[in-house]
Amino acid sequence: MESQDFDEREAIPRAENLLLSLEELLAAGLHIGTRIKTVDMEKYIFRVRPDGLFILNIGETNEKIRIAARFMARFEPTRVMAVSSRLYGKTPVERFAEVAKTLPVVGRFMPGLISNPLQPKHAEPQVVLVTDPRADWQAIKEATAVGIPVIALCDTDNVFSGVDLVIPVNNKGRRALAVVYWLLARQVVRERGEIPQDGSIPLTIDDFETKLAAMPMGRAGGEA
Repeated sequence: MESQDFDEREAIPRAENLLLSLEELLAAGLHIGTRIKTVDMEKYIFRVRPDGLFILNIGETNEKIRIAARFMARFEPTRVMAVSSRLYGKTPVERFAEVAKTLPVVGRFMPGLISNPLQPKHAEPQVVLVTDPRADWQAIKEATAVGIPVIALCDTDNVFSGVDLVIPVNNKGRRALAVVYWLLARQVVRERGEIPQDGSIPLTIDDFETKLAAMPMGRAGGEA
């Protein structure tokens, strides 16, 4: 059992200009990592909980969401590809694409989708956003091969190979993925000037969350 002495607020060494209230970020578990820590992710880890879970610095998460949104807003919406092979990322990616007018790719990433012009559904994105570098390795491989920058949601157990911009975040939890994609969608349209800097989007965080009722039977929810 987790020690009662652990204060989740201590996962926030700095909390200026948060895109969402601290309470909502903590409740969604954006800062909750795994029990594995890679060398790549070490600089984004603030501490380790008594139960062995590594805790991400939400201040870094918040800042990287801002940077990623600013970068994606520079491109034509349809030249931004958002990818998720994981089931929990399906609805967040689809809702992100709906709001930001980007190209969603969910489920199995068909080989050649980016790299092979003869592929029937060939796409030519200028930036690729992936939900998990491990599960979405094919998208990263193809984007890297043709020189397309890659933005990735990275948990404590991820490595950065082929990734140009890291958003350190829990990329396995349903609510965490809903929140991070909702924040990215809102921030992208803010950066484009489509809504005011303090404006919001018509969809709620709940709309971005994959519902358990929609999950195929016999599949592990967060797994590819």
